[in-house]
Amino acid sequence: MTQVNDVRDAHVETTPAQAVSPWQPLSQPVFRMLWIATVVSNVGSWMSDVGINWSMLTLSADPLDIALVQAASSLPMFLFALPSGVMADIVDRRKYLLFSQLWVFIAAAVLTVLSFTGHVTPTVLLVATFLLSVGAAMSSPPFQAVVPDLVSKPELGAAVALNSLGVNISRAIGPALGGFLLSLAGPWMVFALNALSVVGVAWVLWRWRPAPSVQRLPPEHFFSAVRSGIRYVHAAPVLRNVLVRTVAFFVFGSAGWALLPLVARRELGLGPAGYGVMLACIGLGAIAGAILLPRLRQRLNADRLMVAASLTFALTMLALAFVRHVWLLNLFEFFTGFAWIAVLSTLNLGAQRSAARWVKARALAVYLTVFFGSMTTGSAIWGQIASQFGTPTSLVVATLGMVLASATVFRWKLEKDPDLNLDLSGQPLDGVEIDLPNERGPVLVSHEYIIDPQNAKAFLEAVHELRRVRRRAGAMSWAVYEDIERPGLFIETFLMGSWIEHLRQQERHTMNDLLLQSRVLAFHQGTTSPAIRYLVAPV
Repeated sequence: MTQVNDVRDAHVETTPAQAVSPWQPLSQPVFRMLWIATVVSNVGSWMSDVGINWSMLTLSADPLDIALVQAASSLPMFLFALPSGVMADIVDRRKYLLFSQLWVFIAAAVLTVLSFTGHVTPTVLLVATFLLSVGAAMSSPPFQAVVPDLVSKPELGAAVALNSLGVNISRAIGPALGGFLLSLAGPWMVFALNALSVVGVAWVLWRWRPAPSVQRLPPEHFFSAVRSGIRYVHAAPVLRNVLVRTVAFFVFGSAGWALLPLVARRELGLGPAGYGVMLACIGLGAIAGAILLPRLRQRLNADRLMVAASLTFALTMLALAFVRHVWLLNLFEFFTGFAWIAVLSTLNLGAQRSAARWVKARALAVYLTVFFGSMTTGSAIWGQIASQFGTPTSLVVATLGMVLASATVFRWKLEKDPDLNLDLSGQPLDGVEIDLPNERGPVLVSHEYIIDPQNAKAFLEAVHELRRVRRRAGAMSWAVYEDIERPGLFIETFLMGSWIEHLRQQERHTMNDLLLQSRVLAFHQGTTSPAIRYLVAPV
């Protein structure tokens, strides 16, 4: 990366978007091997889900036990996604991913032994489901965070779509294969294959040797890392827009998934095979979407693509409410898969591009938490409405809600700051080194600017952009003041928790931060750079 000697001359170079084949990321050897391995592993997970649900149906007729399986599967994502994202940002991601795969292997292997020996009970199934889902919660944030390390920046969108495609391929294969093996050998077989499917991912991770990163400072403590991650999300407007749009879509879109089994079984009278065909149509639509998405992105920006996909999904929910011809409905379900993968990949890509590398896993963990929270909340709402007023009514209300929620594009745009460059600048904005114990603090940092009074309004608009820069990088508070006795002398202040937090802030500055700083410094009229002072709480 080119070093910038004078921050006032810093600039961010932008290049036009390149046409990228939807399969181009697979030319990257590590991404290709990891993608194949995760598809196999996800097939094993879907097989295991079928085995667990079938085993619970065999062991217990209590509807509460059946419902608790889904609760045990979804709860870990709420509890552990954010802590997992924090861990993935403060420890070696490759080693952390290996640990998560080992966790899943042990949980699946123990369940296999218990099933083979006939010691499975409803309690054992619930505990095993919870532990397997804990492994998924541990691995999801770091897996998404390492994608930019495996492909080039122009390939990132295609890589995200390919990952979504892999999930849908495994969703189409896993349940059908799991049902066949259940009838052939029993639940222990699908549990054993799930354990073995993890080995491939672990082998790829073991062989992967990412570029070493130089750590000049000691790693963050867990709770301070949580706080800095939350502060980053709060001060990152693009990421906040992604989260708002995530809630707006998935709260209503969850109705399509939550009520699909009811329509298949009660309204259409389908058995397991017919329901599997419906899921396969969704999977085929997702595959087609992954192939066509790169071309669509050349014609539609993220906001237009998101709105188009949302309205398409709303139309398919309306069809789910009223269409009772099986194959016609399956045609609509094809477009459900198409729209679903378009939304997932667009939001995921938005979360990826709006998070700097030092906090990427935490930011993606927040996105996953909001995603699963919206799905869970929405499913409960639409299930309750369906039980009171009927499935078609619930789907119609969800459809209307999604159409109205599409209007969030006018206020919370995914295309905000399209030239955002969050690559680390490699250059501290202060450029001052002081020998001070790391634990000293709090630290009040001040920057003094001499501004032409005629430019004061424009300067204040520019310097307020730095507020987000300081807060994203860890500042606890920020303010700007003008000297009453010396008009034109402005003092920017921000408070850091400790000296080491200030040092970390210096390492976290991005090329975009450098650009914003250069705009502020363009107003400074002093013969030297703005004076910087550090005030430390006395011992």
